[in-house]
Amino acid sequence: MPADRHNASTDKIDQCSSVNESDPDAAAALARVRAEADAAIAQAQQAHTRLRDAVDILPHGLVFLDSEGRYILWNQQYADIYKRSADLFKPGARLADTLRVGVERGDYPEAVGREKEWIADRLHRLYNPIGRHEQNLSDGRCILIDERRTSDGGVIGLRVDITELKQREASFRLLFDENPAPMIIFGRDDHAILDVNQAAISHYGYTRPQFLSMTLRHIHDCDTYEELKLIGSSVQDYAGRTWKHLKADGAIIDVAIYAREITHKNKPALLVAVIDITERKRAEARVAHMAHHDALTGLPNRVLLKQRMEEGFQRMRRTGKPIAMLCIDLDNFKPVNDTLGHSCGDILLQRVAERIRAVVQEGDTAARLGGDEFAVLATNFGEPSEVTALARRLLADISEPYDVMGQQMMIGVSIGVAIAPGDGNNPDSLLKNADLALYRAKADGKGAFRFFEAEMDARAQVRRRIEMDLRAAMLGNVLEVHYQPLVNLANGAVTGFEALIRWPHPERGFIPPSEFIPVAEETGLIVQLGAYVLKKACTDAAQWPGDVKLAVNLSPLQFRTGSLFVTVKQALEETGLSPKRLELEITETVLLDRVDHVLATLHALRALGVRISMDDFGTGYSSLSYLRKFPFDKIKIDRSFVHELAENADSQAIVRAILSLGSSLGITITAEGVETESELACLKSEGCDEGQGYLFSKARPQADVLQMLSPRAVRAA
Repeated sequence: MPADRHNASTDKIDQCSSVNESDPDAAAALARVRAEADAAIAQAQQAHTRLRDAVDILPHGLVFLDSEGRYILWNQQYADIYKRSADLFKPGARLADTLRVGVERGDYPEAVGREKEWIADRLHRLYNPIGRHEQNLSDGRCILIDERRTSDGGVIGLRVDITELKQREASFRLLFDENPAPMIIFGRDDHAILDVNQAAISHYGYTRPQFLSMTLRHIHDCDTYEELKLIGSSVQDYAGRTWKHLKADGAIIDVAIYAREITHKNKPALLVAVIDITERKRAEARVAHMAHHDALTGLPNRVLLKQRMEEGFQRMRRTGKPIAMLCIDLDNFKPVNDTLGHSCGDILLQRVAERIRAVVQEGDTAARLGGDEFAVLATNFGEPSEVTALARRLLADISEPYDVMGQQMMIGVSIGVAIAPGDGNNPDSLLKNADLALYRAKADGKGAFRFFEAEMDARAQVRRRIEMDLRAAMLGNVLEVHYQPLVNLANGAVTGFEALIRWPHPERGFIPPSEFIPVAEETGLIVQLGAYVLKKACTDAAQWPGDVKLAVNLSPLQFRTGSLFVTVKQALEETGLSPKRLELEITETVLLDRVDHVLATLHALRALGVRISMDDFGTGYSSLSYLRKFPFDKIKIDRSFVHELAENADSQAIVRAILSLGSSLGITITAEGVETESELACLKSEGCDEGQGYLFSKARPQADVLQMLSPRAVRAA
């Protein structure tokens, strides 16, 4: 209860007490006064309790001081804030005294060393409040003080514990100021830059004062700032966007922005973190270029060529102007790699690309398809004669001599040409038909160009049909292996048989190997086909007498898989045929590709016990050098030297030289294609070891071979 009201009630009771208590009226009056006083006291106590409950329920500290700075009332939150001095809080106690004791106890770290000045300043703020201020306590808390004077000269003070807020602000400042990523705060409404961190200053090159005098317009390039003005400045406006910013030196950088809405000094603002993605953009551009260009020559690759062809067809459909595809293949490029190395070959390809690029017109596309294959998409011509002129110029320029790493070299070139829409109504068909024309140019002797003709596609369809039928024949186990005998010319005895594949087609009869073997090699079926022939031939040969040998031809492509040795070894083990009875025949072309790998495989087969024979000897340009690289067991004279041997003096001289070479090296010599008695007589007179040909027998199935060998010794493996 307020003091004046309590004192008035007490004075009235004291006055009534002086009345003669024997007077009934006086006694009644005294009772009434006492009852009123008690009611007033109860009412005051109830009001005080309600006031106490009201201030205690407040979430912040509250204190009431009188005009002399004495405590009247405070709540529990206030006592909790100043818990180190709470024992001093009593009605009538002076705030100045509690401050002094608090300073002595070390409650106020800001007062250390300046105790009197600090207390004087604090009391001055108390009686002359000009706004909120902060107070730090020794336990690390920060208190926001807000005090107001009352009408009777007292003070009402509010205390708010802002420790967590200050910690968050400190964390923000630390994250903002020390962040390695450039960070900028700008106003949402006016785009004015309000604050930047050191990373932004370092990255952009502006000073802090320069930044704080700028708006976003100054760091955005014109186009992106206009876009920014159109979309606004909210977090959603920035999500997933990249911008172009201007640095102090005028450089334009690509940036990705991550934004958050904040309040900066009571102003709505955006905090943005800037990630410079300029190098990433450049790297992406390089990757995109690499995805569409050949790494060695820099020319467009097949992917980009296909896109340009799509664009060309779209333009052709609109304007009716034709387009042409020229497929270019270098002739005799492989020997450059084999003799001078791949580095020299790469330089040569780069030089070829430069010459092609110099020939094509603006708007045309020169591309590298892979290996030594190039292409030109021509779109700027009116008549086919202009394409002819382009092809001739390409032939002439590419065929000019090259100086590569001090080496003078020349290569040829073959070109196939297809013109849309007549030769194809889409990119795939146009490219395919140009490739067919290229195939014809190479088949006709190379060093030329050919235009696509309809029959080229017909022949290609035939080859495709052969491939499909061959696959079906292999799956259906239709292919047969026949055997042509090898005959000792001295005594006429059969020394062995050469395994030859035969294909009985249900519609076409027997298809010659000359038709389907090239298809098998082009499609990769030759590896599977070769393994089949080897396994079947070894199985059949195991039923022959033990001194009869088996000869099996190998394709150069079988050496490229790296599994030839395992295939041969497995065939011998599964069939039980002795390795010494097996002869593997290779041509010189095997040794043109990956010589070291081929020689290693041949030596491994030789170590297994298998004999190695060189087939078609004399038709290559380096036959003699191969005899030095590998000790062949047998040489087979090509049939071209045996044909009409008795009438051809040059052939006789060549055969005589080969026989002499074989004799001096201890190598067995076999003559292929013996068809007449005169050829046989000539070979025998020159001392040839073996013969093979229609004069002795054509290739026969296994049943005929067994019948041919039946009078001989019992079967042996």
